[in-house]
Amino acid sequence: MRCKYACQSSEHLWARRSFLGTLTGGMGALGMGAFGAGFAGLIRPAAAEQLASEGKRVLLIDLAGGVSQLESWDPKPRTETGGPFRAIPTSVPGVHISELLPHTAKLMHHLSIIRGINIGENDHGRARTVMETGRKPDPANVYPHLGSVAAKLLAPIDAALPGHILISPGGGGQVNAKDSAFLGPQYASVTLGGGKPPQNIDVPEGLSGEDVVRRSQLRQRANERFARRRRTAETDAYSYSYEQAAELMKRRDVFDVSFEPEADQQRYGDHDFGRHCLLARRLLEKGVTFVRVTHTNYDTHNENFNFHIEQLGEMDRPFATLLGDLADRGMLESTLVVVMSEFGRTPKINHRYGRDHWGTAWSIALGGAGIVPGAVYGATNDKGTEVVDGEVGGGHLFHTYLQALGIDSSVTFDIAGREIPAADPAAHPISELLA
Repeated sequence: MRCKYACQSSEHLWARRSFLGTLTGGMGALGMGAFGAGFAGLIRPAAAEQLASEGKRVLLIDLAGGVSQLESWDPKPRTETGGPFRAIPTSVPGVHISELLPHTAKLMHHLSIIRGINIGENDHGRARTVMETGRKPDPANVYPHLGSVAAKLLAPIDAALPGHILISPGGGGQVNAKDSAFLGPQYASVTLGGGKPPQNIDVPEGLSGEDVVRRSQLRQRANERFARRRRTAETDAYSYSYEQAAELMKRRDVFDVSFEPEADQQRYGDHDFGRHCLLARRLLEKGVTFVRVTHTNYDTHNENFNFHIEQLGEMDRPFATLLGDLADRGMLESTLVVVMSEFGRTPKINHRYGRDHWGTAWSIALGGAGIVPGAVYGATNDKGTEVVDGEVGGGHLFHTYLQALGIDSSVTFDIAGREIPAADPAAHPISELLA
């Protein structure tokens, strides 16, 4: 359901546009400018090699726009702020969530809830920065997103597929230059718009397999000759983009859910989010380290309750199906699952029967990998207006994600001789949630 009452911020308008660009063009462009100083290395490379060999993965479900915690993970029924929906029991005794998530409720023993989040931001862009990087926005320093950090620390260096993939309802094919920051283009995200494969990965008509091989060999010889005299981060970036594009051309079927059994396609649902969740499962099984699936239009300043019936009604079954499949296939132990937004919604119901932006007291769910299952950390008061126990911010969440993946969250990156912490050193992991 398309929310006509969103706040119309620049971030939200941009998120809904169709993106243009080609795979190799976008990836090549990343080689310019910010990466002249060279790519980032770990202070402890041996630890990185061990992590990559363990096959840890991340699935992030992004409920973009700001899902209401009161209509999802922290319901307050029969209160002036609670709205019309009931709280229902889950598979974890004593833990209740909104009745809008009945399928997820049956699998809550695989998840935990953090109910005491306060990021101090109510702007879409600034809040998203906090939730994606674990740090407050800083014009002097741009930090990599969780997906880029995970790809850097967990993906094999010679992986044929991108380590950081976004599945978005809009256009696709582009590589997102900013989200990898100083880590370099190898760890930037590739967007699969509408769940479709990256653009321009089919072999041009008229070229035989032998022609493709010969062209590649010629390009490699030219690159090697150039690199002997004038190798730079930019030339490395371009070389990497072509090499990865060539591998994607060989493995185009990885991005095609029609290869999945018909019964599975029916279980996930004949709509975009269902297909995107099935594609996420396929990508994770094929070795992609970080997959983010976006479900949009939660910016419900008007008719919050009607829109959440529609949006969570569409989200609940496919997500629960995906979570159940990860568990049944033995993947959940090595896959961190995070269900998040940039912020929550106000407890106060406005005169348009909507809820506004609220980064002060809200919730996310997570599970798998090294997360204690079935736990609830933190609490809000009876009306959901403030955190009364276990308050955490974006930095604590970022530390917790890394620790759950087996990464020492105090690890640093070596950027041209400068050590930069992967996570905000002012924060710490939520130890109570770590197995």
